[in-house]
Amino acid sequence: MQKTVTQFLFSFLLAVSISATAQEQFVEPPAKLLTSFRFRQLSGGVVLLKAMFANYADTLNFILDTGSGGISLDSTTVDYFKITPTPSDLTILGIAGTRKVSFVYNQKLRLPGLTVDSLNFHVNNYDILTAVYGEKIDGIIGYSVLSRYIFWINYDSLKINIYSNGPLKYPRGGWLYEPILRTLPVQNARIRDEVTANSRFLFDIGAGLCLMLNKDFIEDSNFLNKKRILYPKEAEGVGGKIDMHMTVIKEVRIGPYRFRNVPVFVFEDTYNITSYPYLSGIIGNDILRRFNMILNYAKKEFYFLPNSHYQDGFDYAYSGVELYMIDGKIILGDVATGSPAELAGLKEGDEVIGINNAIGQNLQLFKSALQAQGEKIRMIVNRDGELMEFHFKIKSIR
Repeated sequence: MQKTVTQFLFSFLLAVSISATAQEQFVEPPAKLLTSFRFRQLSGGVVLLKAMFANYADTLNFILDTGSGGISLDSTTVDYFKITPTPSDLTILGIAGTRKVSFVYNQKLRLPGLTVDSLNFHVNNYDILTAVYGEKIDGIIGYSVLSRYIFWINYDSLKINIYSNGPLKYPRGGWLYEPILRTLPVQNARIRDEVTANSRFLFDIGAGLCLMLNKDFIEDSNFLNKKRILYPKEAEGVGGKIDMHMTVIKEVRIGPYRFRNVPVFVFEDTYNITSYPYLSGIIGNDILRRFNMILNYAKKEFYFLPNSHYQDGFDYAYSGVELYMIDGKIILGDVATGSPAELAGLKEGDEVIGINNAIGQNLQLFKSALQAQGEKIRMIVNRDGELMEFHFKIKSIR
């Protein structure tokens, strides 16, 4: 009996000791809301926010980008501020090329309600992004800032909440991802067409598209039927323009969320940005914007909650022409061979005066008009000083 009581007391004291130890664990202070501000969305769901650089009074346009490993300034913005950057031997890699970059070291980014210091901005030329979106792009905010805080991006309210690192209770109803996260977030996803493939993809909210697939991956996996029609498409990225092809695949699944009949860009990875077979491609913000997301780099956690855009339709429209804002004019870029625009007689370099009933220099409005699959388009252009009118019908790639 004595032995039994002794054993019981020992077990009881051990349990109390363990419990007391557990109650005395050190924990981080909870995440604290530091600031909250609104943002705008550009075509493809790309996030545009306002911020200031160093002690300059000018308000600048920055794209928020999980696909950027740092933070940057446009070269013309640097010239405007009369800053002399420091040359370097470092090279940045983009989908359309490589560029050696200089730096502006140890500077501040002033977001609404929050100043981020000790940042090294690399300098790049973003003329192509300014032309694509029709407004000045002064820089890109990537890992250098994203890694210091918790970002809560709400695409319903168009607001960003920034928290200090620490425990944060995620809302109910979403899904927690644990991406591979060195500087750029890599996540497994399942895609299906002729075959089903489980592979790794870059989560890139700075890419205004649904999905990009590496041509090598497609050929190695026989993912698409060799008779599949692929539509030529010009795209833009760091380094300039690049020729791609478009099609639609049957399904994309990220965790428990699946999307059917998804538009896809197929590209030849000349500059090895995906390091295939490490990555098979990129998941862009025309899918990711369908979730309100919490980006918690310190914990290597991304939390996605479906939002009001989850059921939004995809863009299957195909005109075969790109629009750019150049020197205050809307200009036709590449006109794809055999496309509706090319068959109608449009040519690269034509200045767009109006589309349907819209006249003026509203690039986003004109781009929206070209996303109406099946619609008849009336386009008025200025070609060598002569006004000309063209008619064509938007084709669907689906």
